[in-house]
Amino acid sequence: MQSRREFHASLLGSLAAYGLIESLFTNHLFAADVKPVLAKWFRDLYDLSQSLFDKKLKDVEFQTKMEELYKKVDLASLIEYVELDRLQKVTSLPDNGAKSLGFDLSKIEGLPKALNFGKQIFAMKKGRSVVPHGHENMCTGFIILRGDFHGRHFDRLETNPDHYIIAPTIDRAFKIGEVSTISDHKDNIHWFEATSDVGFIFNVHVTGYDKTITSPSGRLYVDVDGEKLPGGKIKAAKMTSTACHKKYGQPA
Repeated sequence: MQSRREFHASLLGSLAAYGLIESLFTNHLFAADVKPVLAKWFRDLYDLSQSLFDKKLKDVEFQTKMEELYKKVDLASLIEYVELDRLQKVTSLPDNGAKSLGFDLSKIEGLPKALNFGKQIFAMKKGRSVVPHGHENMCTGFIILRGDFHGRHFDRLETNPDHYIIAPTIDRAFKIGEVSTISDHKDNIHWFEATSDVGFIFNVHVTGYDKTITSPSGRLYVDVDGEKLPGGKIKAAKMTSTACHKKYGQPA
Protein backbone atom coordinates (compact mmCIF):
# COMPACT_ATOMS: atom_id res chain seq x y z
CA MET A 1 0.00 0.00 0.00
CA GLN A 2 1.37 3.41 -0.97
CA SER A 3 1.92 6.07 1.64
CA ARG A 4 0.18 9.38 1.17
CA ARG A 5 3.47 11.01 0.15
CA GLU A 6 4.18 8.24 -2.38
CA PHE A 7 0.68 8.56 -3.79
CA HIS A 8 1.06 12.31 -4.27
CA ALA A 9 4.46 11.83 -5.94
CA SER A 10 3.03 9.22 -8.31
CA LEU A 11 0.01 11.40 -9.09
CA LEU A 12 2.16 14.44 -9.77
CA GLY A 13 4.36 12.40 -12.07
CA SER A 14 1.35 11.28 -14.08
CA LEU A 15 -0.17 14.75 -14.22
CA ALA A 16 3.07 16.31 -15.41
CA ALA A 17 2.69 14.54 -18.75
CA TYR A 18 -0.70 16.18 -19.23
CA GLY A 19 0.28 19.67 -18.06
CA LEU A 20 -2.23 19.65 -15.21
CA ILE A 21 -0.02 20.41 -12.21
CA GLU A 22 -0.35 24.17 -12.54
CA SER A 23 -4.14 23.86 -12.65
CA LEU A 24 -4.21 21.76 -9.48
CA PHE A 25 -2.14 24.21 -7.52
CA THR A 26 -4.11 27.15 -8.91
CA ASN A 27 -7.31 25.57 -7.62
CA HIS A 28 -5.68 24.71 -4.29
CA LEU A 29 -6.46 20.98 -4.28
CA PHE A 30 -3.34 19.95 -2.38
CA ALA A 31 -3.50 21.00 1.28
CA ALA A 32 -0.65 20.53 3.71
CA ASP A 33 -0.81 17.41 5.84
CA VAL A 34 -1.91 17.93 9.43
CA LYS A 35 0.91 16.94 11.75
CA PRO A 36 -0.22 15.23 14.98
CA VAL A 37 1.45 17.83 17.20
CA LEU A 38 -0.42 20.62 15.42
CA ALA A 39 -3.73 18.75 15.48
CA LYS A 40 -3.39 18.35 19.25
CA TRP A 41 -2.57 22.04 19.60
CA PHE A 42 -5.79 23.05 17.84
CA ARG A 43 -7.80 20.60 19.95
CA ASP A 44 -6.22 22.08 23.09
CA LEU A 45 -7.17 25.54 21.82
CA TYR A 46 -10.76 24.38 21.37
CA ASP A 47 -10.86 22.87 24.88
CA LEU A 48 -9.37 26.03 26.38
CA SER A 49 -11.96 28.19 24.59
CA GLN A 50 -14.74 25.94 25.89
CA SER A 51 -13.48 26.41 29.44
CA LEU A 52 -14.13 30.14 29.01
CA PHE A 53 -17.70 29.54 27.84
CA ASP A 54 -18.24 27.08 30.70
CA LYS A 55 -17.03 29.74 33.18
CA LYS A 56 -14.24 27.50 34.45
CA LEU A 57 -11.88 30.41 33.81
CA LYS A 58 -12.20 34.18 34.09
CA ASP A 59 -11.20 36.06 30.96
CA VAL A 60 -7.85 37.22 32.37
CA GLU A 61 -7.09 33.63 33.44
CA PHE A 62 -8.00 32.42 29.97
CA GLN A 63 -5.75 35.12 28.54
CA THR A 64 -2.77 33.82 30.55
CA LYS A 65 -3.40 30.20 29.53
CA MET A 66 -3.89 31.23 25.91
CA GLU A 67 -0.45 32.86 25.91
CA GLU A 68 1.05 29.72 27.46
CA LEU A 69 -0.57 27.55 24.78
CA TYR A 70 0.45 29.90 21.97
CA LYS A 71 4.09 29.72 23.09
CA LYS A 72 3.99 25.92 22.75
CA VAL A 73 2.86 25.85 19.11
CA ASP A 74 5.08 24.18 16.51
CA LEU A 75 5.44 27.35 14.47
CA ALA A 76 6.93 25.66 11.41
CA SER A 77 4.02 23.22 11.27
CA LEU A 78 1.49 26.02 11.70
CA ILE A 79 3.07 28.04 8.88
CA GLU A 80 3.08 24.95 6.66
CA TYR A 81 -0.53 24.05 7.45
CA VAL A 82 -1.97 27.50 6.70
CA GLU A 83 0.17 27.52 3.53
CA LEU A 84 1.69 30.88 4.30
CA ASP A 85 4.13 30.79 1.37
CA ARG A 86 1.25 30.28 -1.05
CA LEU A 87 -0.85 32.97 0.63
CA GLN A 88 2.01 35.45 0.39
CA LYS A 89 2.42 34.75 -3.34
CA VAL A 90 -1.25 35.08 -4.29
CA THR A 91 -2.38 37.85 -1.91
CA SER A 92 -2.49 41.47 -2.99
CA LEU A 93 -1.77 43.47 0.15
CA PRO A 94 -3.80 46.65 0.73
CA ASP A 95 -2.34 50.14 0.75
CA ASN A 96 -4.25 50.86 3.95
CA GLY A 97 -4.75 48.61 6.95
CA ALA A 98 -4.55 44.82 6.88
CA LYS A 99 -6.20 42.13 4.80
CA SER A 100 -7.96 39.28 6.61
CA LEU A 101 -7.23 35.83 5.15
CA GLY A 102 -9.06 32.61 6.01
CA PHE A 103 -7.79 29.07 6.43
CA ASP A 104 -9.49 25.69 6.73
CA LEU A 105 -9.47 23.58 9.90
CA SER A 106 -11.83 20.86 8.64
CA LYS A 107 -8.96 18.36 8.28
CA ILE A 108 -8.03 18.52 11.99
CA GLU A 109 -8.98 15.12 13.38
CA GLY A 110 -11.03 15.31 16.57
CA LEU A 111 -11.83 19.00 16.16
CA PRO A 112 -15.60 19.74 16.11
CA LYS A 113 -16.95 21.14 12.87
CA ALA A 114 -18.69 23.91 14.78
CA LEU A 115 -15.75 25.79 16.27
CA ASN A 116 -16.04 27.87 19.42
CA PHE A 117 -13.44 30.35 18.17
CA GLY A 118 -12.93 32.47 15.08
CA LYS A 119 -9.68 32.49 13.14
CA GLN A 120 -7.90 34.50 10.49
CA ILE A 121 -4.52 35.73 9.30
CA PHE A 122 -3.85 39.46 9.06
CA ALA A 123 -1.55 40.41 6.18
CA MET A 124 -0.10 43.85 5.53
CA LYS A 125 2.65 45.89 3.90
CA LYS A 126 5.34 47.82 5.69
CA GLY A 127 3.94 50.80 7.55
CA ARG A 128 0.38 49.47 7.46
CA SER A 129 -1.46 48.51 10.61
CA VAL A 130 -4.04 46.52 12.38
CA VAL A 131 -5.34 49.88 13.55
CA PRO A 132 -5.94 50.75 17.22
CA HIS A 133 -9.14 49.19 18.47
CA GLY A 134 -10.67 47.30 21.36
CA HIS A 135 -13.59 44.90 21.79
CA GLU A 136 -16.46 44.00 24.07
CA ASN A 137 -16.99 40.41 25.20
CA MET A 138 -13.97 39.08 23.34
CA CYS A 139 -10.64 37.42 24.07
CA THR A 140 -8.16 37.24 21.24
CA GLY A 141 -4.60 36.11 20.64
CA PHE A 142 -1.93 36.94 18.04
CA ILE A 143 1.10 34.96 16.89
CA ILE A 144 3.56 36.67 14.56
CA LEU A 145 4.00 34.27 11.62
CA ARG A 146 6.24 36.38 9.42
CA GLY A 147 7.80 39.83 9.55
CA ASP A 148 8.48 42.39 12.26
CA PHE A 149 5.94 44.56 14.06
CA HIS A 150 5.65 47.42 16.49
CA GLY A 151 2.94 46.33 18.92
CA ARG A 152 1.12 48.56 21.39
CA HIS A 153 -1.54 47.70 23.98
CA PHE A 154 -3.66 49.84 26.27
CA ASP A 155 -6.06 49.17 29.13
CA ARG A 156 -9.50 50.68 28.62
CA LEU A 157 -10.27 52.18 32.05
CA GLU A 158 -13.41 54.20 31.35
CA THR A 159 -16.06 54.35 28.62
CA ASN A 160 -17.75 57.69 27.98
CA PRO A 161 -20.18 58.83 25.25
CA ASP A 162 -17.48 60.20 22.94
CA HIS A 163 -14.19 58.94 24.37
CA TYR A 164 -12.37 56.34 26.44
CA ILE A 165 -9.86 56.81 29.22
CA ILE A 166 -6.97 54.46 28.45
CA ALA A 167 -3.52 53.71 29.81
CA PRO A 168 -0.53 52.31 27.86
CA THR A 169 0.56 48.82 28.93
CA ILE A 170 2.78 47.41 26.13
CA ASP A 171 4.94 49.27 23.60
CA ARG A 172 7.67 47.18 21.94
CA ALA A 173 8.91 45.32 18.91
CA PHE A 174 7.38 41.92 18.13
CA LYS A 175 9.30 39.26 16.19
CA ILE A 176 8.35 35.95 14.57
CA GLY A 177 6.84 33.53 17.09
CA GLU A 178 6.02 36.18 19.69
CA VAL A 179 2.48 36.33 21.06
CA SER A 180 0.00 38.91 22.29
CA THR A 181 -3.46 38.57 23.87
CA ILE A 182 -6.35 40.76 24.98
CA SER A 183 -9.39 40.34 27.20
CA ASP A 184 -12.12 42.68 28.35
CA HIS A 185 -10.14 43.40 31.50
CA LYS A 186 -6.49 43.40 30.41
CA ASP A 187 -4.64 44.99 27.46
CA ASN A 188 -8.00 45.44 25.72
CA ILE A 189 -6.92 47.91 23.02
CA HIS A 190 -4.21 46.83 20.58
CA TRP A 191 -2.42 48.30 17.56
CA PHE A 192 0.11 46.44 15.41
CA GLU A 193 2.16 48.13 12.69
CA ALA A 194 4.34 46.18 10.24
CA THR A 195 7.96 47.38 10.30
CA SER A 196 9.26 44.87 7.73
CA ASP A 197 8.37 44.71 4.01
CA VAL A 198 5.47 42.37 4.74
CA GLY A 199 3.89 41.02 7.90
CA PHE A 200 1.53 38.15 8.71
CA ILE A 201 -0.25 37.62 12.04
CA PHE A 202 -2.19 34.49 13.06
CA ASN A 203 -5.31 35.38 15.05
CA VAL A 204 -7.85 33.44 17.10
CA HIS A 205 -10.74 35.18 18.83
CA VAL A 206 -13.38 33.93 21.27
CA THR A 207 -16.53 36.04 21.43
CA GLY A 208 -19.79 36.10 23.36
CA TYR A 209 -18.59 34.12 26.36
CA ASP A 210 -20.09 36.51 28.96
CA LYS A 211 -23.89 36.61 28.73
CA THR A 212 -24.02 39.66 31.02
CA ILE A 213 -22.34 41.78 28.30
CA THR A 214 -24.94 42.79 25.73
CA SER A 215 -22.79 45.11 23.61
CA PRO A 216 -21.69 43.85 20.15
CA SER A 217 -18.23 42.28 19.92
CA GLY A 218 -17.20 44.36 16.92
CA ARG A 219 -14.23 46.69 16.86
CA LEU A 220 -14.19 49.81 19.03
CA TYR A 221 -11.96 52.20 17.07
CA VAL A 222 -10.04 54.65 19.20
CA ASP A 223 -7.66 57.58 18.74
CA VAL A 224 -4.80 56.63 21.03
CA ASP A 225 -3.04 59.92 20.23
CA GLY A 226 -5.32 61.86 22.54
CA GLU A 227 -5.10 64.31 25.39
CA LYS A 228 -2.50 63.30 27.98
CA LEU A 229 -3.87 63.05 31.50
CA PRO A 230 -2.17 62.69 34.91
CA GLY A 231 -0.75 59.26 35.73
CA GLY A 232 0.08 58.43 32.11
CA LYS A 233 -3.58 58.12 31.12
CA ILE A 234 -4.97 59.27 27.78
CA LYS A 235 -8.32 60.74 26.83
CA ALA A 236 -8.85 58.82 23.60
CA ALA A 237 -11.66 59.87 21.28
CA LYS A 238 -13.93 57.27 19.73
CA MET A 239 -13.43 56.97 15.97
CA THR A 240 -15.13 55.52 12.93
CA SER A 241 -13.36 52.80 10.97
CA THR A 242 -12.76 55.22 8.11
CA ALA A 243 -11.23 57.90 10.32
CA CYS A 244 -9.09 55.40 12.22
CA HIS A 245 -7.74 53.81 9.04
CA LYS A 246 -7.03 57.24 7.56
CA LYS A 247 -4.92 58.20 10.57
CA TYR A 248 -3.34 54.86 11.54
CA GLY A 249 -3.76 52.40 8.66
CA GLN A 250 -1.03 53.74 6.38
CA PRO A 251 2.26 55.68 6.58
CA ALA A 252 1.87 59.35 7.45
